[in-house]
Formats: sequence, C-alpha cells, structure tokens
Amino acid sequence: MDYKKVPQQINDVVGDNVKKLAQLFPSAVKDGEVDFEALKEELGSFTEVGTEKYELTWAGKADAKRIAREDIVGKTLKYIPEDSKDADTTENLYIEGDNLEVLKLLRQNYYSAIKMIYIDPPYNTGSDFIYNDSFFMSKSESDILEGVVNELGERFVINTKSQNRFHATWMNMIYPRLQLAKDLLTDDGVIFISIDDNEVFNMKLICDEIFGSSNFVVQLAVQLNPRGRNLDVFVAKTYESVLVYAKNYDEASTITGVEKEGKMIEEYNKEDENGKYRAIGLRNRNQTFNPITRPNLYYPLYVCPKTQRVAIELSDEYTDEVFPDAPDGTKTCWTWAKNKVEQENELIIAERTEDEWRIYRKDYLLKNGEVATTLVKSLWTDNTINNDYGKKAIKELFGSNVMSFPKAPDLLKKMLKIGTEKDSFVLDFFSGSSTTAQSIFELNVEDGGNRKFIMVQLPEICDKTSDAYKSGLKTICEIGKERIRRAGDKIKSEHPDADIDIGFKAFRVADTNIKWNSLMNIGQLDISQIESTPDLMDFMPNTKDIDVVYELMLRQRDVALSESIELLSDIGSRTYLYASSFLVCLETEVTESLVEKIAAIAPLPIKFIFRDSAFKDDIALKDETFRRLKALVEKNSGESKPAYTVEFI
Repeated sequence: MDYKKVPQQINDVVGDNVKKLAQLFPSAVKDGEVDFEALKEELGSFTEVGTEKYELTWAGKADAKRIAREDIVGKTLKYIPEDSKDADTTENLYIEGDNLEVLKLLRQNYYSAIKMIYIDPPYNTGSDFIYNDSFFMSKSESDILEGVVNELGERFVINTKSQNRFHATWMNMIYPRLQLAKDLLTDDGVIFISIDDNEVFNMKLICDEIFGSSNFVVQLAVQLNPRGRNLDVFVAKTYESVLVYAKNYDEASTITGVEKEGKMIEEYNKEDENGKYRAIGLRNRNQTFNPITRPNLYYPLYVCPKTQRVAIELSDEYTDEVFPDAPDGTKTCWTWAKNKVEQENELIIAERTEDEWRIYRKDYLLKNGEVATTLVKSLWTDNTINNDYGKKAIKELFGSNVMSFPKAPDLLKKMLKIGTEKDSFVLDFFSGSSTTAQSIFELNVEDGGNRKFIMVQLPEICDKTSDAYKSGLKTICEIGKERIRRAGDKIKSEHPDADIDIGFKAFRVADTNIKWNSLMNIGQLDISQIESTPDLMDFMPNTKDIDVVYELMLRQRDVALSESIELLSDIGSRTYLYASSFLVCLETEVTESLVEKIAAIAPLPIKFIFRDSAFKDDIALKDETFRRLKALVEKNSGESKPAYTVEFI
C-alpha cells in the first residue's frame, strides 16, 4: 500500500499559479502542464507583446523572480518560550530571522489571511544594510563579491553608491519579498510601503508589476520632519512617501476611510429621511482611468425614470442605459465597481440634466450620530505622526533613544484605521523596533478591536556605542520584543479593564529538526544506534517534540501558528493535538492499544501524523491503522472529504 508521506516541500509557487490558470481556462491546463496553444485559443483575438515594450528591468531581475519561486529547504521556525508572553492565549507572533525565509515558511499557514501589510524597508541611501539573498555562495566568493564580512554570515551587506549595481542590488532584495507578500494578502488586503526619494520610483514600478498598476491606490505624502534634515541641500525635505497598493482594487472593503476633516457643513445641502448629505458624482473625471486601465470600472448602469433609482442590470423598470463617459464623449470610468454599487445601492441616485442622466452617490454628514467617513487625503501633516513623536514614544518606554528613526505610533494607527477591520491580521516584515505592534495595542484599546500582528525582523547587531547595546539590548530583535512587552504593560496599566491581547509567541528561523532523507539508505546509521536512540532515525540530535510539531504544521494550509498544542497524556507521553484538529504521534512504538485510544478521540481530528519507524516491521498494523483512521475521518467529514487524512514521517 502506498502511504502519504509528510512532504519536505512547503511551497509549490509554480504549481499554485498553474492551478489558478486552470480555474480560469481549464482547457489550457492538461495533467498539470500548460498548453500554450490552447491558452491562445481561449484568449481569442489579442495582440502579443513585441520585443520592444515598456517594462522595468535590471541586472539580476531573473534571479530575483527565481528566488521568489524557490521553496524553502532545510529550515523551520523554532518556538522560543522564554521570549514569549502570554503564549497560551495570544494570537500575535514575533519571528526572528531573514524575512525572505520567514515569508516562505509562513506561506501555507497564512495564505490569503493578512488584511494589511506595512513595511519600512532599507531606503538604499548608500549606507543602509541590504539583505544578501545569494545564500549558496561560498564564504570566499561572497567576500570577493561584496568586500564585506559580518557577524551574521553574509546575511546582509552594505550597499554603497560606488557599486556598479547600486539600484539593482536593492531591487533584487525587495522584489521576491513583495512577490511572496502578495500571496499572504486577503482578497481585500492592502499594503503600505514607506519609502524615500532614493528608490520611490523604482518601488512604484516594481509594485506596478507585482500587484498590477490597476491596483495602485495612492502615493501618500507624509510629513515626518517639518524642519527638513541637517544634510539637505537646496531644498529642505520635509516628507516621505508611502505607496499604497490593493490586492484587488475593486474590493469594497480595501480602504475603509477616515473621519471628515475641515469639511464645511454648507457642502451638505441636500436632505432625505436619513439626514443631510452631499451628492458626489460617481464618474471618475481622471482620464487616466478608462476602459483600458480600469476595465472593471467601465460598465453601464440603468436608471428607472420614475424613481431615479439605479441598477446594474437592464429590466422593464430600469430602462435608461448610462455609461461613465464625459460630455465630450471621452470614455472614463465609475469610481465604484459593480459589487460596490450593488452593496451600497441605497446611496446611488440619478439626476436628469438636459438630455442625459448623471449618477451620484449620497455622502451623509452624520452616520450613527457621528461625523461620517470620507475619502482619505493624500497629504498627511498631523503633528503627532512626525519623527519627533516617534522618538518620544520609544523614549517613554525605554528612557532613552534605543532605536534610530522609529516611526510614530500615530502614523501607523492612521494607516491601520483605513487599512484594517477590527479583527484583521497585520504583517510587518521589516518590523524594526515594533512600532506597528505598539500601534495595534493602542488602536485596539481605542476602538475595542482585536487586531493581531506578525512582526518579522532580522537580528541585526546594534552598534556597541548605542544606548540600546549599553542597556543590554544587543540586537534589533531584542529591542522589538522588549518594546512589545513594555508597550503592552503600559497599555494594561493605563486601561486595566481593557480586554486586549498584549502577548506574543516568539519564533526563530532555525535548521530543520527532521531527517527528511533516510540516513539508513546512505549508511550513516546502523541498527544498534536506532535501538539505543530511536529518535536518531527520524530527528536531528537534541530535537524537542514541540519543535517537530511546529515544523509539521508549517506544511498545513490555513493553520495559525498561534494555535494551542495539547499533550494527550492519557494516550501516550509523546502524542500531541494541535489546534484540536491535527494529531501528531511521536511515540517510538505504535501498538494496537495506542491506535484504539487515538481512534476514540472526540471530536475526531482531521489529520493524523505518525512516525514511520514507530511501526517497526509490523506492516499489518500500519495498514490497519491507515485504513481505520482514514475511514473514520471520511465518515465524519461528510461530503467534503480531505484528500489525505493519515500521513507518515
């Protein structure tokens, strides 16, 4: 009998993309392979891109794409209980390691689960550290290529402006990370990227390629330094950019809006049974938004002449067809997609002007007794979002400036207000001092939310002359974790009745715990070793069971790493239940009695994982265990039967 093995592979990016293609064009994918001729037939009449085309390219782009597609091999996330806080109840994560590896390790667990991503990557000023993704170079090759050796084994290098590939090096770093990040966003997810003038234009083009130019939301201008910088010449640079992209621009809940600021009451000069409102034209007057650039926003609406109501479908009542074209015939777009018009139909009205209909949406002055929301402004000049407040916030927690140029919590809160719902997951994979985590705590207290975070940071060594190092915080990760602890305690002391999650589970990227390729086959183990130390057959020396469980869970789709692990002591000393759904049996010997106890668990887990070696030579017991548990799970699964229910390592 063929048994399903737990795969060493975590991700199959190419395979996932082929599956997406198969959903759109089933005839173009045959036995997992793409039939490009059939795909052309499906697309019908179209113009192929020629050799000369508008695109962004640079030295190393092909490798950057390849790196994004490659799976992560020989790595896992090791749970660090001593660094964690409220580990049994928290849903927050702090992960220490190279964010490229972390994004790959998280891809199965958090695929399409993150509502908002915020990153503040290295700005490429000529002195910033840039992650080095040439993982397979020899030490001598890396030394020759970069001229830099550091304490983290060439994990990051200084990208000096004197290098021929100054911009290319930075772009090679950011490109695969953004590609992987996109997979983690929900369908209505949004990413905010802080960036300065050095790479803002390259970042914009990269994001246009990865997320699609049609999913560009805005380039925010954020005033971080009202006075300018000491090194500025000719012009005092007072602001930085924040690029905002949506996973799907047409999703209604991508951006939720902020409070009206400075709006004159006189603008709300209309009134109905719901109160005062102003009528805002639904047609987008920006001619760069047209049927080619925003095809999903170009469609007809239908007006009922009697009621002046609007529908998205033609009917006997809704007869007058209206396209979002300018009076001179120029084709533009609506500002709302069809699904948004359908969801918010009560807000849509039509007014007759001479011989044509104009479509408007109602923007009420008050909603639920409070000032309603409106469109986010692209210029942010609030006093509390600048760098001075960033320094002040961290100094209040630590007593000194333990981090250079931290962002202000109010800046992140402003992004969180428009980019998340109250129960959203938020990811920051250049998390630095964890300003994002503190901001989430504060916002959750303010609006009663339950936002969760995943902070990811490389353990960069602090300068030995810095306040952080002198106070015992040797790495950026130590600063970030300590800030989360202190910010949480501060919130609790100020709001003792607040029911918020201020904990986090800490993980670190580490080498695999599992011997995925049998060492028996290559003569590195003998029978006497296995009998005296059975774990040597399957696991690396000094491996802990809990680390094996987490490593196995990295291969499960939609299973959060914050879930609970329960030792089923009434079954055995090494049998665990993860998230009440996945049973992991690491016993060195499986017996009929053990299988009986496992089969009696209620409610029944959806998957069982055993050690292959634990069955010894008892093939009959293994066959019976597989059949019995598989049948039980399928019986309890109803019509939605999983493909595999019993796996072996």
